[in-house]
Amino acid sequence: MAIIITAECINCGACEPECPNTAIYEAAEDWKFSDGTELEGEVLFSNGFKYDANADQEPLNDEVYFIVPDKCTECKGFHDEPQCAAVCPVDCCIPDDEFVETDDELLAKKRFMHNE
Repeated sequence: MAIIITAECINCGACEPECPNTAIYEAAEDWKFSDGTELEGEVLFSNGFKYDANADQEPLNDEVYFIVPDKCTECKGFHDEPQCAAVCPVDCCIPDDEFVETDDELLAKKRFMHNE
């Protein structure tokens, strides 16, 4: 499953540089699927949605940092644990029950985003 940043976030930014997929963004910041990945142009995701990887996407949260679930792999294939949770001083990076994925699905997502 993806990780979510809760409303308890203090906007310190410690998590953002730790994400190997560039899935974490500052509150109210536009984002792209191509940020920190090898994705380019029109891309079909395993969930059936098609996106332009280079197009700006709307922020998912206007108050606190946020994690894009379609880019989050819980650091599988990079680290033994989600790095955002490991560095968060207020423990607000928690599993997101709305986006449950198996380890195999998370690793496949990593390979897809990084052309492996």
